Amino acid sequence: MKKIIAIEDIIRLPKKEQSFLDRSGFVLLPAASNEDILAVHKKEKADLIVASLNSAPMSGEKLCSIMREAPEMRAVSIIIVCPPESDSDISMACNANAFLSSPVNPAILLQEMHRLLNIAARGFCRVPLKINLEGKKTKASFSGLIENISASGMLFSSGAELFEGDTITCLFSLPGSGSITAEAEIVRIIEKESQNKQNLYGISFTDPDNNLISAIEKFINVSENRA
Repeated sequence: MKKIIAIEDIIRLPKKEQSFLDRSGFVLLPAASNEDILAVHKKEKADLIVASLNSAPMSGEKLCSIMREAPEMRAVSIIIVCPPESDSDISMACNANAFLSSPVNPAILLQEMHRLLNIAARGFCRVPLKINLEGKKTKASFSGLIENISASGMLFSSGAELFEGDTITCLFSLPGSGSITAEAEIVRIIEKESQNKQNLYGISFTDPDNNLISAIEKFINVSENRA
């Protein structure tokens, strides 16, 4: 059983029914403040803590200091959410496992939670498929074929000439979901091996919303159950 203690205002962002948090084997324990986090952790011995840097009356820096100095608590993984203008030296002095700037991107928060809990992330594994893709780069349009997809991005083939760092708009449909539009960035290019083949492009979704994540997770879950 994995236990997660998190500040209530932060954990409201990724809707429980749209993430791994609704799966059996996980207990989510909300806390009103960092002080509450410490009290709950002493009793429950959590696997992961999501705290705020500037919470009162106990700061995230103080919370981390207490936990890292106590042998019975120092092994817990900690995510600290920091204001954009926070002092980087103070943030790093917390000795947390991960730092996220507020406002928090729910998809990135879930990814970090997955990573630190070291669990099999169904919504973030890649599922092979063949689905047509319509894309747009600035004013130019292109088409392609999605090879695999995850909640963080996908791999597609296309005859279009795209470059690493390009931002594109993707339009596609998944079985069981309607039309999906997503903004993304080209992060990887696998060049074609012959004149007749197309390039493969790896993209990362930029600021994916809960509807996008939910649709992809639903599709992946159905695909895995059929396997």
